[in-house]
Amino acid sequence: MIVIMGMQIAPAAVADFHQVLTDHSRYWGERDLRSLHLLALVQEFGSTCLVARTEDGIRGYIFGFVTPDGTGYVHLIATRDDARGTGLGRRLYTAFAEAAERHGARKLKAITSIENTGSIAFHRSLGFSAKIVDDYNGAGRAMAVFHRDLPFNVSRP
Repeated sequence: MIVIMGMQIAPAAVADFHQVLTDHSRYWGERDLRSLHLLALVQEFGSTCLVARTEDGIRGYIFGFVTPDGTGYVHLIATRDDARGTGLGRRLYTAFAEAAERHGARKLKAITSIENTGSIAFHRSLGFSAKIVDDYNGAGRAMAVFHRDLPFNVSRP
């Protein structure tokens, strides 16, 4: 568990998962990404599915896991609407990278839609390389695929 200025970053519990879905629009706005939220990730990879919580609830979360080849894969990362621009996304990625390294990860990977320019800029600011891969998510569904080596040394704003 990491505590920074009253914010605790800790493994997600099942109740946290359900709270994130209840407050979905606070994290994702009009985009309905509930189908990408998989309870099995929290159940099976709890030490790499993290939430950032304060007294007023979950401010952000990162759900991921470590693959057998040593890749820390980030499936979802989101910050609540009132926590954007605070450096929370960086702190969540740092906590995830530390947890992934404890499980043998040597690199990180994430993907996003090519239309998600905010996510692309965010990942590049964290030192990820980005490549557009045609048909990554099915025929005609190109995705931006991000990679970076560990350790995860990024300065905090």
